Amino acid sequence: MKRKVAQALKTRKVLLSDGAWGTALQAHGLKGGQCGEMWCMIRRHEILAIARSYIDAGSDIILTNSFGANSIKLAHYDLADRAEKINRAAAEISREAAGDDHIVLGSVGPTGKIILMGDVTADDLYEAFAEQVTGLEKGGADGILIETMSAIDEATIAVRAAKENTVLEVACTFTFERAGYGGFHSIMGHTIADYVDAMRDVSCDIIGTNCGNGIDEMTEIVREMRAIEPDLPIIAQPNAGKPEIVGGEVVYKETPEIMAAKTPELIEAGANIIGGCCGTTPEHIRAMSGVILTI
Repeated sequence: MKRKVAQALKTRKVLLSDGAWGTALQAHGLKGGQCGEMWCMIRRHEILAIARSYIDAGSDIILTNSFGANSIKLAHYDLADRAEKINRAAAEISREAAGDDHIVLGSVGPTGKIILMGDVTADDLYEAFAEQVTGLEKGGADGILIETMSAIDEATIAVRAAKENTVLEVACTFTFERAGYGGFHSIMGHTIADYVDAMRDVSCDIIGTNCGNGIDEMTEIVREMRAIEPDLPIIAQPNAGKPEIVGGEVVYKETPEIMAAKTPELIEAGANIIGGCCGTTPEHIRAMSGVILTI
């Protein structure tokens, strides 16, 4: 198994991931209803520019523009038969930007289908994820990041597909929200402990959380996760605050300076890999990098 992240963490206390890809795509002109992953095939230079912007900002790890590039989601755009090629292209682009001295994690998001609702079968999910991770590995990814998950059954299938069809390290992150009783759970009702136990059962290499929360809430989540799991690396990718609607547009108000100031607390809570999700930009990553370099 390739273990680039594990090896890097032997010499570095904290690794820096990248920021939001969706935010960057929108800044480049992606409109609602368009398939951003297809840009890997038709607007390659812009995807490469996004990847390079994060490397230039100080990221040790960058993702691939493949979040929704599973055949189940791509079917909405009549692109299901191009899933393998899109994922391979996504990894090739990030690999070019990363070179040999940075790490590329292939981004794998949820399908949007729920087994319990009868929308999809476990076998359907496995086949879609296996195809996706295979394409990412062929394109040069060093690892797989299964991200923004909320259902344990889908997440464990994705991890198993990555473990059984590639030789790569596998990370999986969940998105949690604060419950009425003060704790956190996913929208499917899974607690942080439920998630950690499930990831242990499928031998996930890296656990963590992304999206849905700003850095304050994410620090709480990481602290609870670390208390349950003392050994596995934890990745945390907070949003630039909670989204707000201002003038009809979604705005994230946590500036690079705010997130950088709060980065030490996130690390102290137990995060080994930090980055950003919705609303974060290369400027956020650059500010966080400046803090990490002093630790």
